[in-house]
Amino acid sequence: MHNAITPPDFRLPPEQVPETIVEQLAGEERDECLRRIKHLLRERDAVMVAHYYTDPDLQLLADETGGHVSDSLDMARFGHESDASTLVVCGVRFMGETAKILNPEKRVLMPDLHADCSLDIGCPIDEFNSFCNSYPDRSVVVYANTSAAVKARADWMVTSGSAVDVIRHLAEKGEKIIWAPDKYLGEYVQAQSGADMVLWQGSCIVHEEFKGRELAELRKKHPRARVLVHPESPAPVIAQADVVGSTTGIIKAATELDSDVFIVATDRGIFYKMQQAAPDKTFMEAPTAGRGATCKSCAHCPWMAMNSLTKLQETLRSGANEIFVDEDIIERARIPIERLLNFAAQRKQVIYGNSDA
Repeated sequence: MHNAITPPDFRLPPEQVPETIVEQLAGEERDECLRRIKHLLRERDAVMVAHYYTDPDLQLLADETGGHVSDSLDMARFGHESDASTLVVCGVRFMGETAKILNPEKRVLMPDLHADCSLDIGCPIDEFNSFCNSYPDRSVVVYANTSAAVKARADWMVTSGSAVDVIRHLAEKGEKIIWAPDKYLGEYVQAQSGADMVLWQGSCIVHEEFKGRELAELRKKHPRARVLVHPESPAPVIAQADVVGSTTGIIKAATELDSDVFIVATDRGIFYKMQQAAPDKTFMEAPTAGRGATCKSCAHCPWMAMNSLTKLQETLRSGANEIFVDEDIIERARIPIERLLNFAAQRKQVIYGNSDA
């Protein structure tokens, strides 16, 4: 017998969420900054990868310089396949760590090491380790949005696009699950798979802000609109979705569904790629206003906003903001990631480009 424990609520209170500050460069200042960054990328033998939620200028720059715009796991994969000796990750810290885990021989830089993630912050390794130890008979499955140390404690790592399939596979084998860190994604996966899951109580500050009642009212005003929802959102929002999907899945749905108007419940940074993929369609943010809303995030991650052209230029110039992960952590964290990749290969599924962030 063992004593089960209930995890504390690790959702961040509004006072711990930084303000969303977006850098505004225009005209000659912007053009000169872009020119210098392109020169430094060549000079430093560096390749740039940017997440879908970063500033459009960063996504544009990655595309124009032979880099890549995608989700966290695909960003790390691209870095592994690139010949460049330096990988510049425009995203949040766990993405830089994942890139380092899969590319330990490369130098990994980030524009701002303070660019964090509420899911990562909300799953501290010491508390999580104690929680796992209280359920020794359960397999530990963690979402990609976690630190290298948490991944090293896990049996499996999953993405939002692979989570249901992996959990269903484990449940069919009779395994019971510890899930971390996102409680809303965990609830969605549990409902879809029927698995026996104990859920860590973390959340994404962006997706948690979306409101079911206000979404229903917006749908009444736009009855032809289709609703695309990321599964980190609360259940009342997910329940109204035409498509529940990862970042890549949401972009794909926008191109394939027969509507020209979409309400989107994820970070609005994704609109840049959605508009590229479907230029003749209209995209609206799902509402965050309403009872209980703080709107500190307002459909855009404040940590993603810390990535900027100015900071990127300075990082390339100085070599600052390098990501380091202990070798022991790298070795242990690779195991759950490789389990996911092997699982996908056996089923001929596409995991890269089907994650989150």
